[in-house]
Amino acid sequence: MTTDDRAALERALEGDISAFQSLFVAFQKALKSYLYRLTADRNDAEDLVHDTFIRAFDKLSTFKGEASLKTWIFQIATNLARTRLERQRRWTADVSARAKALVGNDPSLAQRIQTLAHTSPYGSYEIKEHINTCFTCIGKNLPIENQIAIILREVYDFAVTDICAILEKSQGTVKYLLQAGRSTMTEIFEARCALINKEGVCNQCSELNGWFNPKQNQQEALMKINLARGSKKYDREAFFRMRLSLIKAIDPLTTAGNELQDLLLQCNHLAMNGNYLDKSGQSY
Repeated sequence: MTTDDRAALERALEGDISAFQSLFVAFQKALKSYLYRLTADRNDAEDLVHDTFIRAFDKLSTFKGEASLKTWIFQIATNLARTRLERQRRWTADVSARAKALVGNDPSLAQRIQTLAHTSPYGSYEIKEHINTCFTCIGKNLPIENQIAIILREVYDFAVTDICAILEKSQGTVKYLLQAGRSTMTEIFEARCALINKEGVCNQCSELNGWFNPKQNQQEALMKINLARGSKKYDREAFFRMRLSLIKAIDPLTTAGNELQDLLLQCNHLAMNGNYLDKSGQSY
């Protein structure tokens, strides 16, 4: 922590909320995208960021500096998110197929997706963005703690020791959560992703690319991001790492297609949880 940050922290401890805001804003963007990846819901992420700020300011006197302020605040946010997620069903591996069937049976929903894609400045379709969304969907197949550990470590580069503090788990437990989470996600990608397995049942990347970019060669689009399988022999762990390098470079809240991807995630929520979408795209 810099001298200026320490001074701001001292003022915040004395009740200066503006001083605390100046510290919080340094990692607010990362916190919001992290919560969005966890919840797959923009409104939930925004609510949780607000709740985290209020909770952290109220509890600031308990911050002992044993971990960084960022890690401490991510711990608060994670606990709030976990409470919310525990009330929801865990997504299944076929969530995208369920959402596809839902859209196929609902012309008005399909039309909303098409309209957004063709009229919104943030409705463009890029396969790399959909792969990022796919990672979020597959992550929600995991138990909550595995999902949290994977996202913190693989996307936001938190050290294992920091994840231990956030989850309040031992180093051995966190390492197990990471190993098990990676293994499960890799297996789901292997079984369902048509980019890896030509018999994979999830063809959304190529199908949606054809839907929104009918003139673009799908194979060419895939080759641009080096994810098309070049031969029958490949290293599935290497594919997983390739995906991670792509995902880490994307802020899901600000990409050129963030509104389209958000609507696709809402369809997944609808398929899994039976929620409804109003005309503005909000679930209720």
